[in-house]
This record gives sequence, structure tokens and C-alpha cells, in this order.
Amino acid sequence: MATDPAELIHRAQAWLAEDPDPETRDELSKLIEAEDTDELAARFAGTLQFGTAGLRGELGAGPMRMNRSVVIRAAAGLAAYLKAQGDGSGLVVIGYDARHKSADFARDTAAVMVGAGLRAAVLPRPLPTPVLAFAIRHLGAVAGVEVTASHNPPRDNGYKVYLGDGSQIVPPADGEIAAEIAAVRSLADVPRPEAGWETLDETVLDAYLARTDAVLTPGSPRDTKVVYTPMHGVGRDTLVAAFARAGFPAPTVVAEQAEPDPDFPTVAFPNPEEPGAMDLAFATARDRGAAGVDIVIANDPDADRCAVAVPAPGTPDGWRMLRGDEVGALLAAHLVSKRASGTFATTIVSSQLMSRIAAGASLPYEETLTGFKWLARVDGLRYAFEEALGYCVDPEGVRDKDGITAALLITELAAELKQSGRTLTDLLDDLALEFGLHATDQLSVRVEDLSLIADAMHRLRAQPPTALAGLSVTRADDLNQGTETLPPTDGLRYYLSGSPEAGIEAARVVVRPSGTEPKLKCYLEVVVPVPSAEALPEARTKADATLASIKADLSEAAGI
Repeated sequence: MATDPAELIHRAQAWLAEDPDPETRDELSKLIEAEDTDELAARFAGTLQFGTAGLRGELGAGPMRMNRSVVIRAAAGLAAYLKAQGDGSGLVVIGYDARHKSADFARDTAAVMVGAGLRAAVLPRPLPTPVLAFAIRHLGAVAGVEVTASHNPPRDNGYKVYLGDGSQIVPPADGEIAAEIAAVRSLADVPRPEAGWETLDETVLDAYLARTDAVLTPGSPRDTKVVYTPMHGVGRDTLVAAFARAGFPAPTVVAEQAEPDPDFPTVAFPNPEEPGAMDLAFATARDRGAAGVDIVIANDPDADRCAVAVPAPGTPDGWRMLRGDEVGALLAAHLVSKRASGTFATTIVSSQLMSRIAAGASLPYEETLTGFKWLARVDGLRYAFEEALGYCVDPEGVRDKDGITAALLITELAAELKQSGRTLTDLLDDLALEFGLHATDQLSVRVEDLSLIADAMHRLRAQPPTALAGLSVTRADDLNQGTETLPPTDGLRYYLSGSPEAGIEAARVVVRPSGTEPKLKCYLEVVVPVPSAEALPEARTKADATLASIKADLSEAAGI
């Protein structure tokens, strides 16, 4: 890290000399002219690290920001890696969302690939990430790149890399690509022709949409009234087209959030999980009044995640957001009812309810590390989900989370239940009666100073809790060591004893730094036996109180 002011200015001037973007050149020139060494130090403290999430960071000038210089280097590193793997003449397909600079980053990537001797094809316009994941295998590509920061704040962008199997990169590929990126000496060494790549037409989207029908049962009910928000992202046109093909009524789209807008003006964070993000969707549903709305659906801005809300009479909004774990269990139960075969999988931070659903149906079940880069690689995969609103319901078509096909499948389930006078909430009650109430919550702390996350993890490792909410910690796993089934990762997992007196069967806590945001995330789960339907309200009260107590004790133990 350069700390000497003169050295900082020198490094910034060297970066400026080869920056191809007038906007970031102007930005950096002003910082140099003002001799703003604090800001320059932040931007030149290292380089944005390429990992299993690819790249993600704040837009701006310098090696610690997302910009065209960083993307060109990343593309050159990926091209060099592909050539080293013997794929030097293969096709790389590139998709992008509607964020600031996404189209520029996609075009730069295509130019670098062509300049390196590969072939490149760019999706015709900003489209959902699952369309890119589908296109890789559909077109026989050796790799794919999606330019997106998913549900991050407006100031961010990112660069997600897939290999030819259609799934995201995992070690050791990420490290090998990172090494090739580091080997790029100068942008002058990276050929970038002005043309030579293909811009795909709508046939690739048509092929994806044709595939979406496969997740539904022919002849199943389709009478579900949906309010939908793409949250200023790129999901609307694709989801509306998929609904039309399937024969569902056209969803009512939240007008204020219908158009792609990289500034996301109506939400603090364009993530359906964030407080307030669904307010406009709920208002639209209430405005429908007598017309009736069965469910509310939201995609995140690149439409790989799907959020679902159900009517909740008596609450201020009149609607309740389902947790990702709840939607995951509902989809699992729906697929079991369709006699699906193959492995059901989820991650170590998601609810354990699906393990019981799979066991009840005599289906194989697996748990992986967090992220679809791991879930997509499960042998014989039929269905996968993770609690962060990600669902893979058609792994043969898209080996990644897909918010479009997940929306179709949950809408079909709602229609089937509606036909018999029931709701998604009723089915959740059935699952609690059969398998126990699996209540989940999350302690999520966003920080400006990343060292606070490292400090919290160190504190928990140095002084691990022996009890949380009065429940003894019966087993503590430091996931840094890896397990028989999991590679090493920075995480901690605690299994807690039950308490027959308190009516608690078991509990579990997983703590990990987020891989995509400056957050420490703690995932909590409590299992409460439910002997009868009449006992459900009391079980929920017990679970909520226990989760709140675990959260308070864990916060104290971690010092957050």
C-alpha cells in the first residue's frame, strides 16, 4: 500500500495515463489536482479482489473501484485463463443489467475476448442474469460474463463469471483467473478491436422463455392474481412474457418501479429483503382492493432472486413477506407433490426444514457452502434454494438461481391451493404440523469499516459462546477448518440443545462475513414441535421469543 503522498500522486498519474473512460479520467484528474491524498489512498490501497463472486464494488476511478480499466484487466485475465485451458477459440457470451456503466463493461469484455482470439457474443439488451446463465449452455460457450451488482446499492457494479458448464466459478478457477489478471502489466498490452463480436438477437431470449414452461405441470390451474415489482431492474419484460406464455393472468406491475433505472429512486437498497423496499408493492396490492390480489412477487434488479408476500389481515401493510426459507420449503413441497426425482439441496445457512421434507419423500438431500456456485454442482440436482431468496427449479436449463422460473412455480402453487380454497400460508401451517415449526431469523450488521467484521469473528473464535438464549451450545464448528463434506470457509456454526421445558426441540446458528456486501451475517433457526393446529400460535410465540433472545446474546458475544 502506498502511503507517501508523492508516491500516491505518481501511481494515480500512471493510472490516469491509460484510463480509457473520460468520466473516470476527469474524476481522477480532479483528485490529483486537489492533492486529495485521503481519497487517493482509499482508491489505490490495493486492487479490487477477484474471487468466487467475480468482482463487485463501488463505481469510480482507481484499482479499488469498478471501472473500465479494472474490467478490461479482468477480461484479459479471463481470456488468458481460457486459452491456458485449451479454450482459446471458444465462445464467450456476455450479459449485462441496466446499472451505470454495465453496457460499457460488456462491450469492453467483448472487445478483449475478440482481441485475444476468442469469439464473443453479447446479449441483445439488458436482460435478467438467468438468461445469461441459460445462454452459456444453449450456445455451447466456454464461459459467460454477467455485468451486474445484483441487489447492491446504486453506486455499485459487478462482474460475475461462469464457465462452460453454466455455473459460476469456484476454486481453484477463481485463483487462477486472479493470477492472470495480476499478470496484466498495462492496458496497452491488451488488444481491443472496435468490432468483431456478435450482438445476439431475440432468439436466445425466446429459447429461454420456451424453457420456462417446462417448470409447470401441463393443465395445472393458472388463476392467480399477482402484483409484481422488478424493483427498477431488468426483470419486467421477461417475467411478463413468461406469465403470458404460461397462461397466467397478466400481473399488475408496480408503476413506480416498472422501468429500469440505475439510480433506484424509490428504494434505499434495491433488495426485497431490505426494510421499506416492498412498500410500493404492498400499496399497489391494497389499491387493487375488490379486484383482489393473491400474492405479491418481487425480483431483485437482475431478476435472479424472487421474493414472495402473502396477505396478512390485521397487519399495518396487510401483507407479510415470506422468508426465503419459507418459499424454499413451499417450492420443495410443491415439487414433491409433483413426484419430482433427484437431489434436493440447500446451503448450510438455510433452514433445515427441507432436509425433513426430502427425507419424508425418500429423496437425496445435500448441503453446500453459501452460494449457487456450490449448489449448482451437486450431483443429480433437481432443486436447490438458499435463504437469500434464490431458487433453482430447472437445473437442466439454468444452473443458477432464477427469479423468473421461481416466480412461475410459486404462482402455480398458489393457483393449485386457491382452487381447493387454500393459501400458501395454509401450506406452511401443514409443514409445521408435519415436520415441526422451523422458525428462522437473521442478525445482519452492515459496516463501513471491514475490520469490525474481522474483529467480531476473532472474538467469537477466541471466546466461543457456551450458551445462547439459555440453550447450551452442544457443538461448535469452525468452518475455516473445513469438514468431510465442505471445503474451508470463513464461518462459525453452533448447534444448540433443545429445552423440553421451554418447548424447544433444537436450534442452530451460523455466522459468516457476506461475500458480496460489507456485512456480518448471522443465521438463526429454532425448531418447535407442533402437536396440533391449535398449538401453532403458541409455537410461533415461543420461536419468536427464543430467536430474539439468541440474537441478543449473540450480538453481545460478537461485540456487534
